Amino acid sequence: MARVKGAMMTRKRRNKTLKLAKGYWGAKSKHFKMAKQAVMKSGNYAYAGRKKRKRDFRQLWITRISAACKLNGMNYSQFMNGVKKSGITLNRKMLSEIAINDPAGFTAIVEKAKAAL
Repeated sequence: MARVKGAMMTRKRRNKTLKLAKGYWGAKSKHFKMAKQAVMKSGNYAYAGRKKRKRDFRQLWITRISAACKLNGMNYSQFMNGVKKSGITLNRKMLSEIAINDPAGFTAIVEKAKAAL
């Protein structure tokens, strides 16, 4: 039985990592060992960043809704409670878009929320 060497797969694996490390500063883009560490670290940052983006956007939408509610004489928590009780099934993203682009429409939603309370 002939002996199998792993040179081809090893080279493929290394080249894949070095391709991911392209553009990194200094030896991190040239040396496999350093590139591997940098790619692993950047993968962790990217994973955490995808989770953080969701939190940041939700926080932004809540801030926008809260500001629009204050203009209509209501606070955020009362508004969301009223929206839920009135059966309006808009999410925070859509409510914030309405608050920015259609203030009159948002005022109508606030009135419905007040009536439901």
